[in-house]
Amino acid sequence: MEKYTKHTSVAALMNRSNVDTDQIIAKQFLKKVERTGFGIHLFHDWRYLDDDGTIANPDFELNKPEFKGARILVTGDNFGCGSSREHAPWAIDDYGFNTIISTSFADIFYNNCFKNGILPIVVDADTLKKLMSEIDANEGVEFTVDLENQAVTTPAGTSVSFEIDGFRKHNLLNGLDDIGLTLKQADKIDTYESKHKEKFPWLWAS
Repeated sequence: MEKYTKHTSVAALMNRSNVDTDQIIAKQFLKKVERTGFGIHLFHDWRYLDDDGTIANPDFELNKPEFKGARILVTGDNFGCGSSREHAPWAIDDYGFNTIISTSFADIFYNNCFKNGILPIVVDADTLKKLMSEIDANEGVEFTVDLENQAVTTPAGTSVSFEIDGFRKHNLLNGLDDIGLTLKQADKIDTYESKHKEKFPWLWAS
């Protein structure tokens, strides 16, 4: 998993509430088990005018050229509700977003974000309105996200502090998912297996 570092990026605005995982990644694209290749299908039904995904919808927010290359998504309440599919954060990450700012997230989606290198930031309603207004007034504006100091800053001078669990913060900063955390214990696992083989050799017979 890529380490989360302090970055300045275009902040894309999607002023919609209750965006569910069916809209984030539609069911017909859930056939793969690897994490890559889902970004092209992100928000498919809103993003395209055809089923094949070849005709872009000019009225969909994220298709605006001003939001090209955005790594920060600023969106409405209750983002990621609906089914628990982990493909949703896979698609968001593969598209290029590594930060989502909202007033609230569905619990399972929120947890899955951290497991996939995405930082979900919770702010109050007034703060979200201020951030959205700044983007709306200057599409293409860049925000700075500083995970180490737990702050988001904007060109207009807005500074937003956010809370994050210390363990999750450590994992994001060091690029550690569940597999990475396990591999950090590889020496201990090897030692345990060696002792186990000596004590119970019949269990290890091929």
